[in-house]
Amino acid sequence: MASNAPVTVSITRSVDPERIPDVTRWVQAGVNLANRYPGFLGSGWVRQGADSEHWHMLYRFADASLLESWETSADRRAWLESGTGLVRESRTERRTGIEGWFDSPQPSSGPDADGLAVGPVAPPRWKQATSIWLGFFPVNLVFTLLVTSLVPGWSDLATALKVLLTTLVLTPIMAYWVLPAVTRLLRRVGFL
Repeated sequence: MASNAPVTVSITRSVDPERIPDVTRWVQAGVNLANRYPGFLGSGWVRQGADSEHWHMLYRFADASLLESWETSADRRAWLESGTGLVRESRTERRTGIEGWFDSPQPSSGPDADGLAVGPVAPPRWKQATSIWLGFFPVNLVFTLLVTSLVPGWSDLATALKVLLTTLVLTPIMAYWVLPAVTRLLRRVGFL
């Protein structure tokens, strides 16, 4: 995990439906505590559904060392102890960079030192880069061929403007459709 990259922690917790008001107060107390620590970038929590006892909670810190300061703090330990009996953790994942942005949660890679399930290990950066290139090259090629043949004066535009327009169009296409499809395909064939 890159030490200078923001780190997002995702936790799935089981909550007794009879204790939702207590859990809500407990979670908010934890957010208020984390907010006092340097590098805290925010948090969120949602239930899987109206009748679900599974809650998904996220928090993010500016880098791994600031996250570690929070996670090893006496404040956090005391807060977690105050939640004993309210929630049960079933899965914890830490993510940096692009890994995990375009795929669904995968089965756990095993328990961590505290016996909690942790998320899958991110593929090596070269596999991530290859995955992005496999999606980006054909999309960029088709886009370039189309706009140069269909948009009058495209070749006369300044390079910076062409790159700006290209990235404005292609970024959502890549993020919402191409990269998720490439990730699924590469996982199916065993590359990821």
